[in-house]
Amino acid sequence: MAYLIRPAGALDAAGCADVYGPYTRTVVTFEAPEPDAAEFARRIEDITRRYPWLVCVSEGRPLGYAYAHRFRERAAYDWDTELSVYLAPEATGLGAGTALYGALCELLTAQGFVNAYGTVAVPNPPSERLHEKCGFTHLFTMRRTGWKLGRWLDLAYYLRPLGEYAAAPAPVTPFPELDAEYVRGVCEKWAAAIREAGK
Repeated sequence: MAYLIRPAGALDAAGCADVYGPYTRTVVTFEAPEPDAAEFARRIEDITRRYPWLVCVSEGRPLGYAYAHRFRERAAYDWDTELSVYLAPEATGLGAGTALYGALCELLTAQGFVNAYGTVAVPNPPSERLHEKCGFTHLFTMRRTGWKLGRWLDLAYYLRPLGEYAAAPAPVTPFPELDAEYVRGVCEKWAAAIREAGK
C-alpha cells in the first residue's frame, strides 16, 4: 500500500473529521461534541494561513493528519507552536504518526519556529512514545486539569526545540510562502519512511 503526505485542503475536511470523530468519545482529546466536516473545513482554512496542516492519504482517503497552531496569543510567543496528530485505527503501528510529525517539524523549522509543544492527556502510552520518538522532552504534567467522561484528567506538556535561539529572531515565514517544491520534497521523503516501515 502506498502512502502520500501532502498539505491539507478543503476537500480533506470530511476525511479528517472521520479520523477525529471517534477520539471525541474518548479522553485522548478534551474536545466534545464531535466537529463536523464544515467545521474542519473552517479550521483547515484558518490554520493554513500561517501553519502547516498535513494529511496522510492512501487510496485517496485520509488515514491521519497533523497540524501546527498557535501556542499562546501574545506576540512574544510568535516563534512557538503547538502540534496535534490523529490517526485512523488502520494507520497505527505503520510509522505514520512519526512521519507526519517529522514532516511537520521540518517544515516548521524552515518557517523559523523555534519551539514545538505537544500536549498529551495521560496516561496515553502510544502518544507518549510518539513524542519521545520524535525528539520531544517531557516538561511537566498539569494534574486534574480537565473533566471529561466522568473523571478528572491530567495533561502532559512536551517540548521539541526546532531552531536556534537567536538574539534577534527573524519573523516566521507563513506556511503558504514556503517554496512549493521544498514542501513537496519534505512530504515525499517522510511518506517514503511510512512505506519502508510498513514492509
